[in-house]
Amino acid sequence: MDQSGLSGDRTDRPSRQRTLKNRIHCSGVSLHHGTRVTMTLVPASPDSGIVFRRTDIAGANCTIAATWENVAEMPYCSALTDGAGIIVATVEHLLAALAGAAIDNLVVEVNGPELPIMDGSAWPFLFLTECAGIIEQDAPRRAIEILQKVSVGGPERSATLLPGRGFSVAFTIDYEIPAVAHQEGFAQLSAEVFKSALSRARTYGFLHEVDMLRAAGLARGASLDNAIVVNGADIMNQVGLRYRDEFVRHKMVDAVGDLYLAGAPLLGQFIGLRSGHRLNHQLLRALFSNRDAWRYVSLGDAAPPAEAAFYRPSDATAVARHSAIA
Repeated sequence: MDQSGLSGDRTDRPSRQRTLKNRIHCSGVSLHHGTRVTMTLVPASPDSGIVFRRTDIAGANCTIAATWENVAEMPYCSALTDGAGIIVATVEHLLAALAGAAIDNLVVEVNGPELPIMDGSAWPFLFLTECAGIIEQDAPRRAIEILQKVSVGGPERSATLLPGRGFSVAFTIDYEIPAVAHQEGFAQLSAEVFKSALSRARTYGFLHEVDMLRAAGLARGASLDNAIVVNGADIMNQVGLRYRDEFVRHKMVDAVGDLYLAGAPLLGQFIGLRSGHRLNHQLLRALFSNRDAWRYVSLGDAAPPAEAAFYRPSDATAVARHSAIA
C-alpha cells in the first residue's frame, strides 16, 4: 500500500462545525501502561471542542480539554492533564484522526489514564468516526491562520510554522539505524489524503530500547500487533511495512495530532526536522505567545487551499515545494 501520489478534493474543507452522529466505542490495550481500556466517542454540542473524560474516577468531574495549555510532560507520547494530577495519555493518534475527519466537537470517555493504542496508527480511530457517522452543526467553523514564521529548536531538531494556503506538513527524519535511515515526506492535506496516505502509518520503536523503556514504566503494552519493531536493518513484524517510508509518514501523523491541540485547524505550513511531541508542543506555545503570528478566520471566508496530495522527495515537484518553504 503506497499511494504516494494520491490527490485529494480541493474543496474538502467544511465551513460548518462537525461532530459524530452516534456514540461509538472500542477497547484495547494501552501502549505504555499495558492495561486494557475502553474508549467511547460521544457527540458534543457546537463550540464545545474536543474534551476527554476519565470515567474510572468516581465522584469527580474529570474532564480535560484537548488544548496545548493542558499538555502534560510525558515522554514518547502526547498527554493531557487537568492540573490536579489527572492525566490522559497517548492522545495524538486519536487527535490526528479527528483532525483528518474534521471533527470539531466530541467528548472522549476513557476508563483509564491512557487511550487504547489499537494497531499503532490513526486508522482505527478514523474508522470509528466513519462507522458512527459525521454530521454538520449549525455553527461556523473557524481556523487559525498563520501570519508569521514561528520556529522552535535548533539546527539538529526543529519545528516550524509558516503562512500557507490550506494545511501542509513536511517532515524529515534521520536515523543511523539502517531500516529507517533518512526519510522525507510532504503532504498538502485533505481528508482523503490523510486517510489514504497517512492514517495507516504505525508507531515504531527499536528492539535495543525495549528493556530500558519497560524499566522506566513505558511500552508495557507494546507488541508486534501495535508497533513496528526495528532491529538494525530488520523489521521484526512478519507482515512488514505498510508503506516503504512508513516511519516518516507516522511522524507526520503525530504532528497532525499534536497540532490539533491548537483548538482549531491550522491554515499554514508545518515543517518538522527530527521533531517530536515535545517540540511540537513548544511550537504551539511559541505560536500563541506571539499574538501577531496568527488570527482566527472563518473557513467559509478563507482562501481556497492548494491542491491536496502526498509527495515523496523523489518527486521533483515535492522537492521544489519543500525547498521553497524551508
